[in-house]
Amino acid sequence: MIVHPELRRAARRARRPLLTATLLQGAVTLTHLAQAALLALALAGLARGDTGRLPWLLAAVLAVVTARAGLTLWQRRTATRAGARVRVAVRDELLAHLGRLGPAHLTTARAGAVRTTLVDGVEGVDAYVSRYLPQLLITLTVPPLVLAALAVVEPWALLGLVPALLLALAGPRAWDRLLAARGKEHWDTYEGLGADYLEALQGMPALRAAGAVGRTRSRLEERSAALHRATVAKLRVSLVDTGITDLAIQGGTAAAALLACWSAVSGSTTATGTYLVLLLASECFRPVRDLAREWHAGYLGVSAADGLAALRTTEPAVPDTGTAPAPRQAPPELRFQHVRFAYDGAPSSALDGVSFTAQAGRTTAIVGPSGAGKSTLLALLLRHHDPQEGRITLDGRPTIEYALDSLRQGIAVVSQETYLFHATIADNLRLARPDATDDDLTRAARVAGVHDEIAALPDGYATVLGERGATLSGGQRQRLALARALLADAPVLVLDEATSAVDERREADIVRELLNAASGRTVLVVAHRLAAVRHADRIVVLDQGRVDAVGEHPDLVEADGVYARLVEAGRANRGERAA
Repeated sequence: MIVHPELRRAARRARRPLLTATLLQGAVTLTHLAQAALLALALAGLARGDTGRLPWLLAAVLAVVTARAGLTLWQRRTATRAGARVRVAVRDELLAHLGRLGPAHLTTARAGAVRTTLVDGVEGVDAYVSRYLPQLLITLTVPPLVLAALAVVEPWALLGLVPALLLALAGPRAWDRLLAARGKEHWDTYEGLGADYLEALQGMPALRAAGAVGRTRSRLEERSAALHRATVAKLRVSLVDTGITDLAIQGGTAAAALLACWSAVSGSTTATGTYLVLLLASECFRPVRDLAREWHAGYLGVSAADGLAALRTTEPAVPDTGTAPAPRQAPPELRFQHVRFAYDGAPSSALDGVSFTAQAGRTTAIVGPSGAGKSTLLALLLRHHDPQEGRITLDGRPTIEYALDSLRQGIAVVSQETYLFHATIADNLRLARPDATDDDLTRAARVAGVHDEIAALPDGYATVLGERGATLSGGQRQRLALARALLADAPVLVLDEATSAVDERREADIVRELLNAASGRTVLVVAHRLAAVRHADRIVVLDQGRVDAVGEHPDLVEADGVYARLVEAGRANRGERAA
């Protein structure tokens, strides 16, 4: 009966409604006791041949039953509100914490496993907190009171009730450790299966292209069978608990009935006392039976508690200790000073002594072969990681001195992998600026080169996109993401392969319009195709984590270095495609 610390912490989110639900549950239990007492009086009267009070007693029983129905409805509604409050609070806290963890966390944690924890795990906490905990308090409170009342009526009945009650409550605790182990195994298997299914659904086009649908189906069937085995193993242990509880309840009730009958035969108690013992003995075990039922309802929350605690207590990759607001008005200067960073377990540094300046209000392009460190550079700028050496400054202040949310809100990013939600085009665009007008949306879409295609849709900007924007082409998705970034009106704009899904001829036009629209902002452009960067004010060339050269396009081509080789490789690729 030890409550997991994570579940206790969750319950504190709704102290008042949970207390109200518990008190109402106690009132419901009292109606059962009152009904038992009234029925005992009625049966005793019948045994004596006294029926004068019988109509009044039966009317009182009917009134108690009616009151119990109303109290039960009230209790369930209150418990449901308490559970909803807990569920929303826990889920909001976890989502906020995931935001603080950033993309660095999801590089090691599977998205499907996190989804299972956030959805199914939190739902289990709701059932545990709103149903099991109130019943636990009733079970610890009511049976001792009933035993005290029975001790006054017929002390001998306690010889059967007390041992049975102790066995019903304490007996299953001998299996708690095994049940916890089985529960963890079940949850881990359940979480893994959820992650596998989500991954298979998201990767279905790739599985079909590779002819791997059958193999994936077989793997999912094996994982499903493993979940079945884990569930059955957990149920075996749980059924032992239930068996011990039922044995104790039935045995205790039978023993109390036999003792009551012996007392009646021996004349040591009255007829009313005998009926009270018979009826209250059953009511003494009612909270225990209800507790076993609610335990099964909330067991998923117990199984998920460790996973919830692990997610909530995971430390972010970077500490959010800054307090300064990021600049929002004038475009800031960005400066990388002797930055070195290596990923855990990597044999070499992803960046090694990188230094350059992105001038305020100008466009700086970052190019280099694959693995040169371009993506790492942007991850450090957004503080998904912090450099092990050197520093990055924004407007002359180290980025670690800015509040993390403020820093990231001041940098609008359009990446190669865009994410669009199952909502209208207008709603997706307004993620960046909820108060944007229709004219604002149109202007941003025109600059991104996607307005005409949106206008051609039957519902225009009210068109509902499929999940992840699946109803659009790759180029359309990227251009919508560009429009969304322009709406954000952040002083720093980062284009990370933002036009890779657009053909080169259109790419140059879009980039030119973007740079005109982004005047007054500090722009970083990361691209493999050099047509997107040749008009940048400054180009930084990375190679193997180091700065190879910095300059403008004509000068870098004449220098005959890494940049010149990239230009030649681009020309060769275009020639092959033309051929």
